[in-house]
Formats: sequence, structure tokens, C-alpha cells
Amino acid sequence: MTEKRKSARQKSFLRGVVSTADYNSTVDCLVREISETGARLKFASPKTITENLDLHIPIKGKTFRGKVAWGDGYEVGLAFKTNAAVGASHSSDGELSVRVARLEVEITALKQLIKRLQKNNENKTEAV
Repeated sequence: MTEKRKSARQKSFLRGVVSTADYNSTVDCLVREISETGARLKFASPKTITENLDLHIPIKGKTFRGKVAWGDGYEVGLAFKTNAAVGASHSSDGELSVRVARLEVEITALKQLIKRLQKNNENKTEAV
């Protein structure tokens, strides 16, 4: 079978964070293969992923914008929209705004988790 990819894939075992283009949600994943033009992502549980998303790889300090090429629930093939990482220019403002947006989403999720835990704790206290 002939390889149809434009660039060679490299096997990897990197932590990734996938976020929707509007930063409404983030999901952890494992980057199993990566190339200049895309990546194969693996999730711990089946996910329904939107068509366009950003992949942040913390250890590399890079974020890639991409489009889902294929998916089977646990795995997704992501085609990068450009060969360059988002915010890869010399200006760190773009990269900083991406990081701030991601952190704001994470803070919101953590606040919701705290509220649920507090509510569960109140319900248990009332039951006693």
C-alpha cells in the first residue's frame, strides 16, 4: 500500500489539549502521531468533536489550528490548516491571547466543579 500523506508521520506519546474554535470546551487527548500537516489524536472515552478545533501541545508550547479529517469516537485524524503553529510568529501577543482564553475556559470549568461539589456536600450534610 502506498503512503498518500504529504509529510511523514512521527510516532509520539504527547499530552494534548483540544479546544473548539470558540473555546467553549477543552478535552485532554494523547497525540499518537504527528507530522507537519496533521496529527492522530486518541481520547480516553468516545468524543464527538466539532469540525474545526485547536490542538495545544503543552510540552512543545505550540497550538495548531485544524480540521477533523476522520474520527471513530476514540481517535481523530486532524489536518492542520497551516503548517505553522497558531501564534508562532515573533509576536507573543497571539500566543498569549490563546493561552489566556484556554485558561479562562479551564477556570470556568473548575468553578462549575466546585459548585457541584459544594452542592453535593450540602445535600449529604442535610441528610445526616
